[in-house]
Amino acid sequence: STKKIALIVAGGNGSRMKTDIPKQFLLLKNKPVLYYSIKTFLDAYDDVEIILVLPDEHIGKGQEIIDGYFDASKFIITAGGRTRYHSVHNWLLLIKGEEAIIFVHDGVRFILTVDLIKKCYEAALESGTAIPAISSRDSVRMIINNGNKILDRNKIRLIQTPQTFHSKILLPAYSIDYKDKFTDEATVVEAFGLKINIIEGETNNIKITTPADLFFAEFLLGNNSITIQ
Repeated sequence: STKKIALIVAGGNGSRMKTDIPKQFLLLKNKPVLYYSIKTFLDAYDDVEIILVLPDEHIGKGQEIIDGYFDASKFIITAGGRTRYHSVHNWLLLIKGEEAIIFVHDGVRFILTVDLIKKCYEAALESGTAIPAISSRDSVRMIINNGNKILDRNKIRLIQTPQTFHSKILLPAYSIDYKDKFTDEATVVEAFGLKINIIEGETNNIKITTPADLFFAEFLLGNNSITIQ
């Protein structure tokens, strides 16, 4: 089967969480947030390689998580760049050799399922890209020069991760010059001139950015022993 690489990006410093510890290291059910997304990728495919992108000053903490819970031989830890684009770009420079399906995942979206990972893999294998997204349950407005206008929410999709690509698409796309509009991998691949394939994401695949998100996440994990140290 095709090689699988999960690039788990956890480079944030957690300013919105109002804690000294970046949110990817907060404890949930006595395990760090980061543990959960790593475990789900390993549960999905036991031959997946995991590249962990962490803030420079927290690489030691990441190493502790890996040593404490996982088989360290499946991991590479690397320091994050100035933006998410640079983090991914720096790491892609290291890839050599055989073709792979590459998942790029937000480390703080840790309630993802094995099912979603497998759907992304199959779709990327078939069409080169797979971007999970869900419909908007809210009304959506766009700010324009002299006010704002309603958008048809049936045509809106909220983008999630893992954004999944065949290496022969993702690697060449990252050879183009950086632009500020590159907020995720899909925008880079699109700027390179390739079509983005959207697949159905999961409502619970939320990004944990505030303390309230953490409590909701814990409810989803079915336990009530949150520890914010």
